[in-house]
Amino acid sequence: MLYVSLKYICAFFFLASNHSSLVALGPSNHPLPHPTRLTSQSLKMHRDAWLPRPAFSLTGLSLFFSLVPPGRSMEVTVPTTLNVLNGSNARLPCTFNSCYTVNHKQFSLNWTYQECSNCSEEMFLQFRMKIINLKLERFRDRVEFSGNPSKYDVSVTLRNVQLEDVGTYNCYIMNPPDRHRGHGRIQLQVLMEEPPERDSTVAVIVGASVGGFLAVVILVLMVVKCVRRKKEQKLSTDDLKTDEEGKTDGEGNADDGPK
Repeated sequence: MLYVSLKYICAFFFLASNHSSLVALGPSNHPLPHPTRLTSQSLKMHRDAWLPRPAFSLTGLSLFFSLVPPGRSMEVTVPTTLNVLNGSNARLPCTFNSCYTVNHKQFSLNWTYQECSNCSEEMFLQFRMKIINLKLERFRDRVEFSGNPSKYDVSVTLRNVQLEDVGTYNCYIMNPPDRHRGHGRIQLQVLMEEPPERDSTVAVIVGASVGGFLAVVILVLMVVKCVRRKKEQKLSTDDLKTDEEGKTDGEGNADDGPK
């Protein structure tokens, strides 16, 4: 796909650079008349007219390089901060995206621990064709690999987390032929006790009160509307009866007249 695109781009530059030079120019920069016999000087100018102009060539070259997409570094996804309860197991997640599949013979991974920002990093696990647990004195046998490089997952699990485990955990990934090295940084915080749950009793009471109030208001509005409708209907019925009685009285008086 890239080869075909480059071929069409180069063809476009070539045609564009020579479009204005398809007509041979004479000594006075005018097209040579057809019947005119070409001299050696006009032949030379005719041949030079097919050469690409330097200014346009440089412009096309810069346009070509602007169309080439720049290299994108490997993307590594890790949590910025991880809070873990003292004595529990902590999974340090680290996943990555790469344009290439993982080849275990070339893939490499390094996990390091950094106690403070100015402290040196200590490597405690790496991958060189297989997982190598360096069994750092700080962690001993508490670290185990819980990821799968073939699925772009290189997470590790730290068992029985201690207060001394607080610090920065770095995940370095190389996946040739990708030339960029991925890096993820996790700040581990150890809690002595679980954070208290937020008491939602007040929120529930307020919500129930507001909901009940709205229900009462809606009910009152419905009752008032029904009462008004009944009154309107009663008034309409009374008016209709009055009109009918008036018509009846009028007809009776008209009949008594001739007698």
